[in-house]
Amino acid sequence: MTGYAAVLLAGGAARRMRGVDKPARPVGGRPMLHRVLEAVAGADERIVVGPAGPVPEGVRVTREEPPGGGPVAATAAGLALLGPGTTTVALLAADLPLLTAAAVDGLRRALDGSRAGLACYVDGDGRRQQLCGAWRATALRAALDRLAAERGGTVDGAPVRGLLAGVAVREVAWTGSGPPPWFDCDTDEDVRRAEEWTR
Repeated sequence: MTGYAAVLLAGGAARRMRGVDKPARPVGGRPMLHRVLEAVAGADERIVVGPAGPVPEGVRVTREEPPGGGPVAATAAGLALLGPGTTTVALLAADLPLLTAAAVDGLRRALDGSRAGLACYVDGDGRRQQLCGAWRATALRAALDRLAAERGGTVDGAPVRGLLAGVAVREVAWTGSGPPPWFDCDTDEDVRRAEEWTR
C-alpha cells in the first residue's frame, strides 16, 4: 500500500450538454470516466462520486449528500470512504478524457517535493485547474472541515475555490507532450476536439 487514492467527481448536471451522463460519453471509443480511471489505475483506492454505470472491479461508487450538492459535497463523500492510511488524494473531474498516468504522476511528484497541501496544473493563462490536482489527505480533510464550519455545518453548494483558503498550492505547468491533461468536456464541441486529439 502506498497511501495513494483517487476520487473522481462524476455528478455534474451537464447543462451545456442537455443533461446527458457526461462521464459516460465516449472519447476515442471509451467512456470519459473509464479513461480517467485508467489514468489512476495505480491508486490503492479508486472512488467515483456520482451516478455511474458499470465500473472496473475494485472501483467503489458513492453519492454526495444531497445528490447534486456540488463538487465539494462530492469530495467530502469520496473522502469519507478512504481509510486512515491514505496520504495522497488525486481529486479529479470525471470528464478529463486526455488525462494520463504520467500527468497524474507529475502532480504526485510535485506534491512530494513541496510543503504544499495541493499540487494542481495551471493553464497557459495562469488559471488553476483545481479538479486536476493531488492533495495531501490531511490538508483536504482540514479544508473540508473548515469550509463546513464556515457554512453552518454543510458543504452543499460550496465552490471548489472555497477549499483553497489558507492552503499552500504548488502550481504545476504542463511540460509533457500532447494535449493538456486538464482539458475537460463541457460541450459537444469539446468532445469533438478531444476526439481529434485521441486519433
